Amino acid sequence: MKYLPIKNSLFTNNRKNFASRTKPNSIAIFHASDEYPRSGDQAFMFKQNSDFFYLTGIDQEQSILVLYPDCPNKTYREVLFLRQTNEHIAIWEGHKYTKEEARAASGIENIFWLSEYDNILHSIINYAENIYINANENDRYVHTVPYRDYRMYEALKLKYPLHNYTRSAPIMRDLRVVKSDIEIELTQKACDITNDAFRRVLQFTKPGVTEYEIEAEIIHEFIRQRATGHAYNPIIASGANAIVLHYNDNNQVCRDGDVILLDFGAEYGNYNADMTRSIPVNGRFSARQRQVYNAVLTVMREATKLLVDGTVWNDYHDEVGKIMTGQLIDLGLLDRHDVEKQDKNAPLYKKYFMHGTSHHLGLDVHDYASRYKPFEVGNILTCEPGIYIPEEGLGVRLENNILITKEGNIDLMAEIPVEADHIEEIMNS
Repeated sequence: MKYLPIKNSLFTNNRKNFASRTKPNSIAIFHASDEYPRSGDQAFMFKQNSDFFYLTGIDQEQSILVLYPDCPNKTYREVLFLRQTNEHIAIWEGHKYTKEEARAASGIENIFWLSEYDNILHSIINYAENIYINANENDRYVHTVPYRDYRMYEALKLKYPLHNYTRSAPIMRDLRVVKSDIEIELTQKACDITNDAFRRVLQFTKPGVTEYEIEAEIIHEFIRQRATGHAYNPIIASGANAIVLHYNDNNQVCRDGDVILLDFGAEYGNYNADMTRSIPVNGRFSARQRQVYNAVLTVMREATKLLVDGTVWNDYHDEVGKIMTGQLIDLGLLDRHDVEKQDKNAPLYKKYFMHGTSHHLGLDVHDYASRYKPFEVGNILTCEPGIYIPEEGLGVRLENNILITKEGNIDLMAEIPVEADHIEEIMNS
């Protein structure tokens, strides 16, 4: 791992919180992510299962966590299974966790090699009444791939058909959405690295550079500061490319007079930043570009005020829609009389602002959370309004990451330039 060690109290507390919400006499099993084939004998870069990392701090493939708080044998109440290394693995793949290193990282005392998993599990599972299975229940995910936890569940059902199988996901959904102090620190670190990368881009960008050269500047700064890399595929969308919400080609020349929409964030310690900025290629916004930019900035600032404890998701987005509508009328993109007659189920502002304003952020960029639960203290959410005008070849989006506290909210990206004047000043310094 590139990132510095994380205090294992984070993972110890997470396991305690999970165990406290399970039914009596229950066993819970969590698997590391699969290693996915890329082509031939290559695999994609390994990315740890977020729930597994949340409970263990272990960033290695072929690992299993078993939690059985009421186990008659105290040795197996909290057990981690790891792939045992050997001389061949050490030469071809590199270092793997020793038991001592895994104890230090996870705070789990009882660690066994993966070869012992079947025998140990069989020796205790028949004493449990309930088996918690960790399925992927993110409502943005459509299940098409039989991932490791799912395959394990199918195998367990055949071997132990009379147990009561239940879901870990509802517990994880409630736990992961409320961030601890350590998680906030890790997210802030990812935001700070993203800030440095953005400032690097501001000083690099000029007419004639390509989108992929800007992407290279970003990843340079990320890796230099121990980030794992991009939190997600970066969007470097110049000119009309900014109209495509998830543009990823990043292969065009940035032209004088255009605006570039930059949507990127660093991943640090498996926690993510998610930032969007829109900047002028030549270092100066035109009058119209600045007008649209300031409209988006106004919406972002007003929307940020609404991200407080108790805010209801749908009410929040409805209110942001009203704010955006006012800005679009001022820009001459919507007619006030048409708005008064609009279908409330198909508001006119969605022609120019067609996506949501916020999502939860954490171990996943679109973090695991309930869209029906009011926002609460400890949530980190993005705030990312945008205006996209195809007929003008202009797209502007701004995005910061907001932490909800008892006293209100804190902008974790407050140090990242966002005022049009500040961006121009840096680009022309």
